[in-house]
Amino acid sequence: MQNLATPQKTADTSPAVAGHFPVQLALSFLFLAALWFVLCRELSGEWLVNEQYSFGWFVPFFALYLFWLRWQDRPPPEIPNSKSQARNNWIAALIAIPALLLLLPVRLFEIANPEWRLLAWVHTAAVVILTLLLIWCGGPAGAGWLRHFAFPVVFIFIAVPWPTLVETPVIQGLMRIVANVAAETAMLLGIPAQVEGNLIRVGTGLVGVNEACSGIRSLQTSLMIGLLFGELKRLSVLRRVVLIAGAVVIALFANFLRAVFLVAVAGTENVSEVTRWHDVAGYTILALVFFGTIGLAYLLGRKKATVAPGVPAKPKPGEGWSPVMNESQPARLSLRVPASYLAVALCWLVFVEIGTAAWYRVHERNLVSGIRWRVQWPEQSPNFRKLKIDPEIRGVLRFDEGETAAWTIPSPSTSENAPLAKDFGAREPDGFQTPVNRSRENTISCLLYVFRWKPGRNSALLANLHRPDVCLPASGWTQVADDGVRNYPVTGQFVLPFRHFEFQRAFEGLAPQTAHAFYCLSEDRASGPTAESQGANSPGMSGTRSKWTRAERLREVLEGRRHLGQQVIEAVFISSEPFSAADAESHLRELIRDAVVLREGENR
Repeated sequence: MQNLATPQKTADTSPAVAGHFPVQLALSFLFLAALWFVLCRELSGEWLVNEQYSFGWFVPFFALYLFWLRWQDRPPPEIPNSKSQARNNWIAALIAIPALLLLLPVRLFEIANPEWRLLAWVHTAAVVILTLLLIWCGGPAGAGWLRHFAFPVVFIFIAVPWPTLVETPVIQGLMRIVANVAAETAMLLGIPAQVEGNLIRVGTGLVGVNEACSGIRSLQTSLMIGLLFGELKRLSVLRRVVLIAGAVVIALFANFLRAVFLVAVAGTENVSEVTRWHDVAGYTILALVFFGTIGLAYLLGRKKATVAPGVPAKPKPGEGWSPVMNESQPARLSLRVPASYLAVALCWLVFVEIGTAAWYRVHERNLVSGIRWRVQWPEQSPNFRKLKIDPEIRGVLRFDEGETAAWTIPSPSTSENAPLAKDFGAREPDGFQTPVNRSRENTISCLLYVFRWKPGRNSALLANLHRPDVCLPASGWTQVADDGVRNYPVTGQFVLPFRHFEFQRAFEGLAPQTAHAFYCLSEDRASGPTAESQGANSPGMSGTRSKWTRAERLREVLEGRRHLGQQVIEAVFISSEPFSAADAESHLRELIRDAVVLREGENR
């Protein structure tokens, strides 16, 4: 083998190869860098807003490190066979061409629907396939290199968000299991506890597993840690499966301990104390999963089978090379893919990015900028209080800025000196604190929600998720009327159009409640002759709510509608006595006139 390798090494350093090598290598690096940069940029939108996948920021760097370790003991080069090489090139072309062409529609849809998880999987699969094909056909060891470097390339899949149809049943099922086991354990410890869905009721209130045990969502993190340490220790496939299963079990057990601990805190002290211990318990779980997986990987690594006598052991990553392997490695890396192919593929990637951006810019030529505005909170109003938005709601809506507040206002039948209700804090299933009047029936509880989405990171359909006809029915309200859209003046010629909904809800033993909800979706840039004066209102605001169908997503692409910045303002008036739509509109008119102000310096 040494005699065969030595002449090959001399041939690799010939002037012809040396002349072509830098161009091929440079084009390969540029091609791979463009592929992976665009992919990671798209995936980072989920990593940024979803804590469950925040570990994704580290995955590309781990993949590069694992690739470098694999490079240390890469297989020796093979003597090329012209027939097999030609066959491989044809096979690679038949796979690479569809993968490259697929990138165009994928990028078109991603720009309009960046949070569509199925697209993320298709995009990642195309990038991984193209990378593996380049390693297979371009590497000096062919299939040997493909097998050797496959894991670091495929490792990126661990950072791709699971499809919602898969993720939701898994997460919800695990949370229910943890809630039931934690409640039973708390009972054994002498703490009365009762499971209500994903909630655990104790003497002082409710503890939500989605909050008190949100670490269950670190399931993907435990999978990533198990895969990472399995590769670092170069375990066999069976031992890697055992390691991953062990990491998941450690994560579930740690979350079980966390739930029991926080239920005990809520049962023996107060539910408010759960917030104080929440983050401490979370960091403890992360440390337990990390170090527990390291320990398990160490034990599995120690039990690996020893090499049979007389068989030379493979060098471990970073331990250098044996003389035979040093001689078998070429002085220069010879790539077998023609430079012209790489140049065409790179030009196609550039065309895809420029073409997709041009598609949306062409459709945005006639858009006008709307008037920017903000909310000045009525902090002097009776019982005014800012409300905390549930982290789960933040994860769903993905807004960049969001605030909500509640206060009370007198109803038309209330005398000037009548006392106002002070009973707030009834927690709704949608994650917000909804004020409910119980002390008097002649006051109206007012809630105001304001959310802002910056351009680019989300679909233009996303803001349409927080509508009264979506959120309030999930909280037990029944819609009884849709009064359409009316304009409400803010100042001068600037008006905001609100859609008016009416709802009713009744509790056993309590008077029925009436709610009037007003919803406005304002876009930073929109079309239409009145867009400028109306704050660039969205057509979707006065139409039906988004149902997130494939047809609706396709329509967004065909219309060239991407996210250019949006803002939602929603007001809800709740009373235990009936009040007319005209009275509710009068309250909204006063609220908009006093609370909405223009952003200085942004409307020039």
